[in-house]
Amino acid sequence: MFAFADTVRREYLAVGFRVALHPQIDLATEPRWARQTGTFGSDATLTGELVQAYVRGLQGPVLGPESVSAMVKHFPGGGPQKDGEDPHFAHGREQVYPGGMREHHLEPFKAAVAAGCAQMMPYYGQPMGTDWEEVGFGFNKGVVTGLLREELGFDGIVCTDWGLLNDAAIFGEVHPARAWGLEHLTVAERASRALDAGCDQFGGEQCPEVVVELVRSGRVTEDRIDASVRRLLREKFVLGLFEDPYVDPDAAAETVGRADFTALGAAAQRRSLTVLTNPGGLLPLTAARPKLYVRNVDEAVAAAYGELVADPAAADLAILRLRTPYEPRENIFESYFHSGSLAFPEPELAEILALLDTVPTLVCINLERAAVIPEIAERAAALIADYGASDAALLDVSFGTSVPEGRLPFELPRSMAAVAASRPDVPNDTENPVFPHGHGLKL
Repeated sequence: MFAFADTVRREYLAVGFRVALHPQIDLATEPRWARQTGTFGSDATLTGELVQAYVRGLQGPVLGPESVSAMVKHFPGGGPQKDGEDPHFAHGREQVYPGGMREHHLEPFKAAVAAGCAQMMPYYGQPMGTDWEEVGFGFNKGVVTGLLREELGFDGIVCTDWGLLNDAAIFGEVHPARAWGLEHLTVAERASRALDAGCDQFGGEQCPEVVVELVRSGRVTEDRIDASVRRLLREKFVLGLFEDPYVDPDAAAETVGRADFTALGAAAQRRSLTVLTNPGGLLPLTAARPKLYVRNVDEAVAAAYGELVADPAAADLAILRLRTPYEPRENIFESYFHSGSLAFPEPELAEILALLDTVPTLVCINLERAAVIPEIAERAAALIADYGASDAALLDVSFGTSVPEGRLPFELPRSMAAVAASRPDVPNDTENPVFPHGHGLKL
């Protein structure tokens, strides 16, 4: 993780990016939540270790001219969303803790603060049924000032998530400001609440006149604004933006996408592949150029490994790539957040199983969320999980030229009924999962 973040740092520096809006260290505890694809999984201890390495890789030993500032998100942990819906949208605003695991979700953030992260982003979520005020975290003084600043000792920059103050048109459709619990307030009143909560900067907003008017009217003091300006300017000076604000275009062209960086990424893809089943010892494949039927695989890539056939009945082996199912949403912006059911609809599942019954099939499923695939797991000749690996990475691992080392970052539930019965704040809480957290076979 340190090597990855250090590579990001060098590429960002080359083009002049000095703040990274990552890492995202929420815990993946609600299997349906769309944003878990950006997390490190469900394990709080592991996430804490990874975020510390990540922060050191981006910022270096101390924040300075060779650093990229790490904006860690989403405080105090955005995983436990009611029904797995996302608080970008009003129907997903509620964050709940029926398992009493609120403190558990804080553990990675404590590690990030201890590592010296420079910035923190509160989440959109509106906590329900706790002793916290039931308003979005960016407006929540008990969370931002009381918990983050006073209890955890964080004195860096707090930047809100995007669009807390103003309604905005996204893909041509108007979306309300994510001022959950404070929808009735004016833009100026929302800004005042966020400043009073302890936020320093409004993400994605362009309304400085609102803050100016708050000060002129006496509703917000100059001293309060000065405290945030001081944090913001101090970081710019520490990063050296005033002394040396320019980049070298030639050096940028040489640095970004360097061959050694690309090779490290390709190797990480291969290592991350997670073998879930291999019941008959199918993997690694040993036959020289078997007859392959492929679906959702680049045929030009697959042709380097075997003889491609158009009919699965004529193949020695089929290779099928799948993605975690989701329920399409009509709203264009929301359609990018894959939410809802994790199980394949019956017609699609029947088609998949028909292929598995026709020819021995290696299935690789991209786990952007925790797919419900008990029938596929039972009938696939071998099953692999990926998190963004290329076709070449999958085929190299399948044919034994690379070694997979991945382990599941969260459990794979047995049914949607088990998902619905689980507690959103409790990691790996579904009954009798098909595969537990941490599962992964060696080849």
